[in-house]
Amino acid sequence: MQMDAGLDTGAVLAQSGVAIAADDDAGTLHDRLAALGAEMIVATLADVQAGRVLPVPQPQQGVTYASKLGKRETLLDWSRPAVELERAVRAFRPSPGAATLLDGAPLKVWRVTVTCGRGAPGELLSISDAGLVVAAGKGALAITELQRSGGRRLAAGEFLRGHRLAPGVRFG
Repeated sequence: MQMDAGLDTGAVLAQSGVAIAADDDAGTLHDRLAALGAEMIVATLADVQAGRVLPVPQPQQGVTYASKLGKRETLLDWSRPAVELERAVRAFRPSPGAATLLDGAPLKVWRVTVTCGRGAPGELLSISDAGLVVAAGKGALAITELQRSGGRRLAAGEFLRGHRLAPGVRFG
């Protein structure tokens, strides 16, 4: 992109895209985009120098400003569909991490899978070493890796060895 007086408003010199895999998170996507960007800048600078690039102005309509994410945005809203919650967990991994509350205490949620289940949003439906199944607005999530405040990341089975939980407990 060419520089101009605005914030990210200059003409586009080159662009590319990458497919987002079902298991990608912000960290894996960052790494792939960084590698692609490094390749593209070398090729694009050569094309600019050779006069092979036609700058394309960005449209004025539809421009939005993305604010810095705060802790509030990382909180999982259990009334949302499980598919959306799973995507949020991946979007906030590795940093800052998706969060919820358990017994009023903050809890980071690092890895989840979408699963079946019905209950009140945020209700713990079942417990196993494979995961803590929590009801969402539609479907459920199996939390497979989580972290108490001040603790380390734990697989669900490890977490359960140190924390007694019973179905019916509410997250959020």
